[in-house]
Amino acid sequence: MQDLLTLYKLIILYMLDRVSFPMTNAQISDFILEKEYTNFMTLQQVISELTEAGMISAQTIRNRTHLAITSEGKETLHYFENRISDAIKKDITEYFKEKEFDLRNEVSVLADYYKATSGEFEARLVAKDRGITLVDLTLSVPTKELAGTICDNWQKKNQEIYQYLTRTLF
Repeated sequence: MQDLLTLYKLIILYMLDRVSFPMTNAQISDFILEKEYTNFMTLQQVISELTEAGMISAQTIRNRTHLAITSEGKETLHYFENRISDAIKKDITEYFKEKEFDLRNEVSVLADYYKATSGEFEARLVAKDRGITLVDLTLSVPTKELAGTICDNWQKKNQEIYQYLTRTLF
């Protein structure tokens, strides 16, 4: 069983090392569960152990956990990557070829809200492309519900809003 847990950890490290952006817990879970490598509970245990060991970092934004490989994770992967079969590496490569745009877009558009010291709620909206911030906007609104709606709409309409801003401001 320990060998299998080690393999799952290496798969996650390998995936995170192959992209130039953080992946969400859900994105990694989708791949691993779709391929039936393991079950959800074991996968969450493995992600937790990788985080505790400092091999991946985790940041939660509006109920989504974004995962990124750390330098310790890269070093570990470098030493043990040969334990991942070529078939699994091929599965990962094909997954990224098929879904890279969607994966990148999902983590490049961020929206979160928080209660400001003034008592208002602030919705922070960010759009990035290849690590470069395109838009970073904070809107103050009176209610938590309105802030949540703004965040939800940003997820759906960010490209449209970005195009409007650039057309109007340039």
